[in-house]
Amino acid sequence: MQPTSEPSAPRRDHDREIDSLEEFDRSAVSGGLAGRRIRSVDLTDRTFALLGTDTADAVFLGCAMEADAAAKVRAGGALVFPPIPGLPFDPYRGSLYGPDELFDGLADAGYEATPDARAFHWYQETRANGDVFASMLRSIHDDAVSDALDEHLAGARVVGIMGGHALERGSAAYAGAARLGRSLARTGLTVATGGGPGAMEAANLGAYAAPFEDTMLDSALELLAKASHFTPSVTDWARAAFDVRRSRPGGGTSVGIPTWFYGHEPPNAFATHIAKYFVNAVREDGLLARSHAGVVFLPGAAGTVQEIFDNATANYYRSPDEPAPMVLVNRAHWTERLPTWPLLRSLAAGRPMADRIALVDSVTDVPEALARLTATS
Repeated sequence: MQPTSEPSAPRRDHDREIDSLEEFDRSAVSGGLAGRRIRSVDLTDRTFALLGTDTADAVFLGCAMEADAAAKVRAGGALVFPPIPGLPFDPYRGSLYGPDELFDGLADAGYEATPDARAFHWYQETRANGDVFASMLRSIHDDAVSDALDEHLAGARVVGIMGGHALERGSAAYAGAARLGRSLARTGLTVATGGGPGAMEAANLGAYAAPFEDTMLDSALELLAKASHFTPSVTDWARAAFDVRRSRPGGGTSVGIPTWFYGHEPPNAFATHIAKYFVNAVREDGLLARSHAGVVFLPGAAGTVQEIFDNATANYYRSPDEPAPMVLVNRAHWTERLPTWPLLRSLAAGRPMADRIALVDSVTDVPEALARLTATS
């Protein structure tokens, strides 16, 4: 029995990218800036370097600089996309979000004051008025996030965990999803979720708890149950999560991939690396496509059903050695309440993906099922 090979992410030329002042200084001294892509670096104190460095074919994305420096680099053959004032986000960002960035201001002023909430309100306003410039900025932002996500996940064995946002803290199902995330993270897998509340938060919480003793997760679950849902107060819900993080800093890493399209769903604070998108379709496809080690589907409703068949469609048309494992959890849910499993099994019949799907009763059965599905004779 040999493990199947995993398709690699498209190669990106990250060596050309400069995302920090330190990288800029090294490049300016060693080889110049010709052909480089410099993103969101404040260069107002680097006028001398810009005036004396070759910038032919360079691209400056959202880099603040003095007017004479900007004029010089343009004259030297560079493209300059200046910072956009007044935005609650950076469209040119070179890294993923973190929970502290998205929830900045939560402790003092509540959720509505955070960059996450302000970005959602900006999205609502610009989508309603059809501003083509805002649409362009959203596209640039989402592409930059995808680029950062590929860079972050390079070489990782990613398992996606999907499930409904309505799952409440304090429930047995929420605790089960958290223990699943912890179990998979402890095997060396990178847990990735849709980055929102409910089952998604639970799985990210489990990954965060993975390095600690088992009792840490029990204590966290008890604390979180005091703010069981993000309605009526996102502020209380999010503050409870940060209380857990402050009580046990330095938890395990995981990825959340949420969207401002579902503005009523805040991101969760337990995903340490967050790829938040404006376009939901890009977000969903990206999450499934990057989950090469398999996808686990916990009980959910319309959104989770859609994700099952988005994944099934990709697996249906892949070559024999490429279908990613799919594990559906809770037999009654997927055969009676929402009978997705019979259709999935019918689609898979006679195709390579037939050996890569499984229906299990409990989250405790998932690790064994994934191990079985990722092996081939």
